[in-house]
Amino acid sequence: MRLILVGPPGAGKGTQAVHLAEHYKIPHISTGDIFRANIKGGTELGKLAQSYMDAGNLVPDSVTNSMVEDRLGQSDVGNGFLLDGYPRNVGQAEFLDGVLNAKGAPLDSVLELSIANDEIIKRLSGRRICRGCGASFHIHFEKPSKDGLCDKCGGELYQRQDDNEATIANRLNVYTEQTEPIIEYYKKAGLLKVISATGAVSEITTQAISALK
Repeated sequence: MRLILVGPPGAGKGTQAVHLAEHYKIPHISTGDIFRANIKGGTELGKLAQSYMDAGNLVPDSVTNSMVEDRLGQSDVGNGFLLDGYPRNVGQAEFLDGVLNAKGAPLDSVLELSIANDEIIKRLSGRRICRGCGASFHIHFEKPSKDGLCDKCGGELYQRQDDNEATIANRLNVYTEQTEPIIEYYKKAGLLKVISATGAVSEITTQAISALK
């Protein structure tokens, strides 16, 4: 199974990626992991990416593409892979097609986790983190026993800056402008499968596996 997982921030891609990768016995490849591995390993690509980040600039597609191409050349992807967080735009999607077609191993499916923006805002803006132990709670779905206090250590709960509604709305706008066009790209290629990203985690995983059959 050669699979891409797409969906807006807060759709639960990371959670579903873990379950699907385990089900299909394929590596879960996230761009975050690739970046961290290259930077930690001191590779030339890692140093190049770090130089852009240190200057406060976005890492260009050419560097990201090269990192992904290198990762897809490793031995553990022989039976497939699950890509999470890449491609982020049509240019990256076209590059990926070129890499995979050259290997004679094109994509099997692109799975979109579909969810309404107001549900995403509710999910992400309700998250609260403990200043003491880092435990995570939610004002709607996983409330602490005492308002504003961690059940585990009694520490103060706070809302991360990137979880406030204005920041979330901006992230959704970026997703709409940059990443949503790849959904149409893969739809035209006949690869897109769409499932709802609302409900219990296990139910969404079951839906995903059924859609991918």
